[in-house]
Amino acid sequence: MTSLWLDAHDRLAEQSDQLNGQLRSADVVVVGAGITGLATAVLLARAGKEVLVVEARTAGAVTTGNTTGKLSLLQGTTLSQILARHGAGIARDYVRGNQEGQDWLLRYCEAKQVPVQREDDHTYAQSKKEVPRARAVLAACRRAGLEAEWADEADVPFPFHGGVRLPHQAQINTMPLLDSFIRELTERGGRLVEGARVQKLSRHGDRVRLAVRTRGAHSHVDAGHCIVATGMPIFDRGGFFARLKPNRSYCVAFDVPGRITRPMFISAGSPTRSVRYAPFGDGERLVVAGASHVVGRKSPTAELAELRAWTRRHYPGAMETHCWSAQDYTPVDHLPYVGPILPGDEKVFVATGFQKWGLTNGTAAALLLSARILGGQMNWGRALAAWSPHEVSGIPTAIQANLEVGYHLAKGWLTPIVRRAPSGDSGVVTGPPWHLQARCAIDGVEHRVSPVCPHLGGIVNWNEASQAWECPLHGSRFAADGTLLEGPATRGLGAS
Repeated sequence: MTSLWLDAHDRLAEQSDQLNGQLRSADVVVVGAGITGLATAVLLARAGKEVLVVEARTAGAVTTGNTTGKLSLLQGTTLSQILARHGAGIARDYVRGNQEGQDWLLRYCEAKQVPVQREDDHTYAQSKKEVPRARAVLAACRRAGLEAEWADEADVPFPFHGGVRLPHQAQINTMPLLDSFIRELTERGGRLVEGARVQKLSRHGDRVRLAVRTRGAHSHVDAGHCIVATGMPIFDRGGFFARLKPNRSYCVAFDVPGRITRPMFISAGSPTRSVRYAPFGDGERLVVAGASHVVGRKSPTAELAELRAWTRRHYPGAMETHCWSAQDYTPVDHLPYVGPILPGDEKVFVATGFQKWGLTNGTAAALLLSARILGGQMNWGRALAAWSPHEVSGIPTAIQANLEVGYHLAKGWLTPIVRRAPSGDSGVVTGPPWHLQARCAIDGVEHRVSPVCPHLGGIVNWNEASQAWECPLHGSRFAADGTLLEGPATRGLGAS
């Protein structure tokens, strides 16, 4: 499953500044080379800091290279959820932070000649029953200071029962942006090491030490500060894995004959329908997203088929060219977690919980974290605080989420014995609890691995749509052969 952005990307040469088993040092080490990590690294390098970025795969390989690429402040129903849970003051601060992130990123793209398309964005009702949800978004926008308006009609081929329109938003291809970040980082003396997976963090006096595994050797990195920008934080201290719900959603790109819808749209209810166009080669593609599900708890084959059918129904003649998926994390209180990994820890910081709006939130997090390390602050920072009194409102949701985790932990260990063996391109976990085995067959090649997630012992399930093993507890994902794709696990599945 290759995204439109990664397929069109003529990537920079692999960053070959390997660690080679040595002890390296830096003022700041950033873990993760997505938009949050690289934007933070650039800001700190501009301030004269020696910055090292370590990335387990390649820059943009996880969420940033698989996003829809919407750079919008409207953000579906996010604002109405924040307003209902936290009130107008926090909602305004959230918007101010995202506005600063959006403004900074657009200025950067203009200065570096990164292509941007400026379009209106819409949160719309697919049916009459969704109109109240869309109206609630309009009310939240107005209370939070966004000049949104109601649109009774829109020039679209799909059902539209009114919606919120926010003018002058933006959409981008994320990979040229990351390339520009990498070029500036290296020009300012920073370094990016790809293929370097962080496995452990410890403290040595007032320094942070990371144990890093590369293809060549095990190494260590010492730094004054560490920023963990890995989607789900890979270190369990702080318990963020228990405060985030991992969700996976899918994008399909189509070559559409005739006119493509120009503005951006996302539905206010389910099933989610997110629409944008994208320049590609000498033409354009229609990108449609949806089929969201909690990671590891289902394989959305039917939902993905319906997403495709919906597109072909409303865009006759549409031909699929790309399909991909991305993982995002929903915080229990609907606000991102940006700040110390533990209260009072000014050495290790995290940035997570952007619930599908990482282009603005991730850039806001970069501004917030770089300012904090440099001794400053942002007056809207409380809305993105990793530790704040407003988290109390999320306690019931956290309890429910962790009860679900307990249920899926028990279910995973108790049910494999009754499952059927795989056939075709499929995977299954079988055997008694004392000898579980995960088997899958991909293009005629069978793989057998242990199904036990090395994070907290959950039993993985097979996702037919993305052909990967997924843990239903906290969203770790593994390739068919057990190779780790994304955490919070820090190593792959073992042998069966």
